[in-house]
Amino acid sequence: KNKQAIINQEVEKLKALKNVLAKADQIVKEGKIYSVMNKKKVPPSGDKHDYMSQAPYWWADTTKPDGLPYIRRDGERNLEYYDISDSEEMDYIIDDTEILALAFYFTKEERYAAHAARLLKTWFLDPETRQNPNLNFGQGIPGINTGRGIGIIETRSFPRLIDATILLKESKNWSKEDHKGLKKWFADYLTWLTESPLGKDEADEHNNHGTYYDVQIMAYALFTDQPALAKKQIEVVKSRIQSQLQPDGSQPFELERTVSWGYTNMNLAGFFKIARLAENVKANLWNYETTDGKGLQKSLQWLIPYLKNEKVWEFKQIKEMEYDNTLWLLKMASKKYANIMYDALVNNICQKDCLTDVDILTF
Repeated sequence: KNKQAIINQEVEKLKALKNVLAKADQIVKEGKIYSVMNKKKVPPSGDKHDYMSQAPYWWADTTKPDGLPYIRRDGERNLEYYDISDSEEMDYIIDDTEILALAFYFTKEERYAAHAARLLKTWFLDPETRQNPNLNFGQGIPGINTGRGIGIIETRSFPRLIDATILLKESKNWSKEDHKGLKKWFADYLTWLTESPLGKDEADEHNNHGTYYDVQIMAYALFTDQPALAKKQIEVVKSRIQSQLQPDGSQPFELERTVSWGYTNMNLAGFFKIARLAENVKANLWNYETTDGKGLQKSLQWLIPYLKNEKVWEFKQIKEMEYDNTLWLLKMASKKYANIMYDALVNNICQKDCLTDVDILTF
């Protein structure tokens, strides 16, 4: 639909595509390649192929000579987190692959697909540089542990990369064998998520961590041709709607955080992503409600008075309020609930913070 809009010279789509192509050209020109092998630290396993990161909200205890064990300061990101490059480089490969895949899809220029394929093969397929399909050492806390289940939140954007890869299937630079190899990697990672102690620990989380665990299970199950597993996970999602949302639409587990606005929007965006994925197995979570009236649209409606400035956000928010997830939620809601009010709110918010070029080309 967006490709036809570009052919029809729709200004918004043309502008977004121009910006995406400029970014893609820059990515190709710079030629950066990312790998878990680039980090300077070695995981406790002794294998650099294992992903590794440090807990972002944990800091050295200044009352202890060695600072150990670290102590939690929720919402305050410790810059030590960036001393281990895996997380940042993973974000880069997701962003770059998405941009390159869209550039290829709309132009069919193979140079975009060629670099995207290099990125994917380096991170997932090449025996010398690939990540092992686990997150055993995600968000470790110095002095306490070497990895935690909640580190799995760091791969929550892999579904974007999967979508991008599907756009590359028409390219001669991304072969059937490459695609098969990537599906094998995600099948192995899915097995780790569902069977490992850390994966099971994350599955039990009652806030956004549990939600984005479900996002990943759904996406990887669908990508690896396991629709029965995706259908099974939908029942888990329904129980999360029951436990996380209130009948009035509020999300108490996110509202108790120090960055309550950000987490409330982020968590609801996770539920919306699951609802999109559920469509692939003919399940409708958009209009699903529990017996006591909890549902996704009601949770979005709970946010509306704050967006219309009818209410002041009275919950703790130690950082400036951001609207990237909010805008995405509203645009998705305008499609799924056919309500122009959501689009009007996007236009109001856009005076200070607008949809990304990628969003414009993928809505």
